[in-house]
Amino acid sequence: MPRRIIGAAFVSLDGVMQAPGGPDEDWTGGFDQGGWLAALFDEGIGNQVDSVFKPPFDLLLGRRTYEIFAAHWPFAPEGDEIGDLFRSIRKYVLTSRATPLAWAGSERLAGIDALAALRDSDGPNLVIQGSSTLYPQLLERGLLDRIVTMTAPIVLGTGKRMFGDGTPPRSLELVEHRLTRNGIAMATYDVKGAVGIADFQFPEPSEAEIARRARIAAGEGW
Repeated sequence: MPRRIIGAAFVSLDGVMQAPGGPDEDWTGGFDQGGWLAALFDEGIGNQVDSVFKPPFDLLLGRRTYEIFAAHWPFAPEGDEIGDLFRSIRKYVLTSRATPLAWAGSERLAGIDALAALRDSDGPNLVIQGSSTLYPQLLERGLLDRIVTMTAPIVLGTGKRMFGDGTPPRSLELVEHRLTRNGIAMATYDVKGAVGIADFQFPEPSEAEIARRARIAAGEGW
């Protein structure tokens, strides 16, 4: 049975997903708010994480997130639930770099075509964690099937965003929505297709509206 690709992300209210777990996780770009999710962690998030990481599945990671994980999870003590799980599963890394992947069970995907072929093959679902650079290209190619967001009630202002530059417009269908004790909004969406366009404007625009459109068309701005 073909796989599905499921993205699971911790995000702030303004869409930042960089370094939720600790201050030293990822300070790229001078990001100094690492650990913002750990301060809000509660049993509701724990239950959602357990549901996302319910075997069988394989991990799908971007190169930078892979390096963060590979420097941490292989060294988790025996008996650590996530550490033991990640040691036992396959890790696929979408990267153009040919640098060897030292974490046991890791495999390089050289490009989006290789990932598309993997998705069409038989096997467990592919779960993304972190890896903000994957989302625009997966949506563009129609490879992302489901998105699970855990949105914290905070605004970070700067940092890597889940849907950054190059993200194409897509519509989503809400599958499930819950709220945790600490105010984390957990939502599951299936990716559907093109964005539906409708119109709240009057059937006949006013003279002021016609003039406004003419100014914009002439490049006069607002």
